[in-house]
Amino acid sequence: MNTEVILVDKNVNKEETYTHAVDIIRRGGIVAFPTETVYGLGADATNAEAVSKIFEAKGRPADNPLIVHVDSKRAAIDCVENVSEKAEKLMDAFWPGALTLIMKSKPHLFAQNVTADLDTVGIRVPNHPVALNLLKRLQLPIAAPSANTSGKPSPTLAEHVYHDMEDKVPLILDGGQTKIGIESTVLDMTSEPPVILRPGNVTKEQLENVIGTVRLSAEVYGNAPKSPGMKYTHYAPEAPVYLIEDDGKLIKKAIEHVQGKGKKIAVLSSTEYPEADYYFPLSAETLYNSLRKCDQTDADLILAGVSTERDDNDFIMNRLEKAADHKWFS
Repeated sequence: MNTEVILVDKNVNKEETYTHAVDIIRRGGIVAFPTETVYGLGADATNAEAVSKIFEAKGRPADNPLIVHVDSKRAAIDCVENVSEKAEKLMDAFWPGALTLIMKSKPHLFAQNVTADLDTVGIRVPNHPVALNLLKRLQLPIAAPSANTSGKPSPTLAEHVYHDMEDKVPLILDGGQTKIGIESTVLDMTSEPPVILRPGNVTKEQLENVIGTVRLSAEVYGNAPKSPGMKYTHYAPEAPVYLIEDDGKLIKKAIEHVQGKGKKIAVLSSTEYPEADYYFPLSAETLYNSLRKCDQTDADLILAGVSTERDDNDFIMNRLEKAADHKWFS
C-alpha cells in the first residue's frame, strides 16, 4: 500500500483530514497519529482483525498487550469495571496526560489481542490536540502502541514513523515533534498499593501526592506482562548499545579503546565528546531521536553515559537499560 502523510496544522483542511482518518479506522484499518508522548499506531480496540494489523505492521509479539486510548474520563470508565476512588483521583489529576491506568476490563468489550487474553486493560486519555480530535470524532476506544518496528526506538517525529511504517500503514497524521518524547507511566490499579509497571513522565512522587503509597515493580519476566515494555528488548538501534558511567575520564578512555580497535563509536551523553566519531545529546526529549540518528551513521558501537546510582523511577535509565539489554561497557 502507499503511505500518505498529512500535515495537521492550521493550513490544512482539518475536517477532511480527520474524516479520512476516521473512515480508515472505522473500516478496520490503522492510522499513525501523534500523542504528547510518542506517535501511536491506532486501530479500533474492539475489532480483532483491525488490531492484528498493528501486530503485523510492527512485528510485535502477540503476548505484549496494547494500551487503549479514549477521549475522556467518562469514556474510560465505560470501558472498565470496579473503578476505585484512587483511580478516579488519578484520572482527575493527570488526564488528559501521560498516565496509563491498568484496570479490570469489561468482559467481551475489547478484542482479545488487545489485552493479550488478560482480564485487565491499560487505558489513558492522551494530551494532544490531534489525538483528542481523532478520538472525539471516532467515539471508539483505540488500541495504539508506539508507531515503530517492535524493539526499535519509539517515534517522536512523523518521519520516524514513515521510516518504519512506509507501505505498512495507509495514513500518518503529522503533528510535529512530540512534546514529552517518552512513553506514558503505567500504573497497575489492580494491586494494592498500586504498582508502577513502567516509569514515565508522571513520577512516583506525583502519584503519591494524590493517592498515597505507590510501589515500584520488580519486573518478573516469567509472568504474562500487564504492560508494554516489561518483557522484551526495546528501543534499540542497529548498533549494540552499552551503558557506561557518565564520567568524562572513563568515557574518553572507552572512546580511545574502541577507536584503537579500528571501530567507530557514537556517544549519547548530556556532555559533548568531540573525541567520539559521533555525539548525540541525551535527555528525555532527545533520547529516541538520538538513538535513531545513530542508525544514520556507520558507528559500530553506541555508548550511553548514565548515572550508576540505580533509581527505578528514572524513566530514561529504564529505556536505556532495555536498549542495551542491560549490558555495561567494561
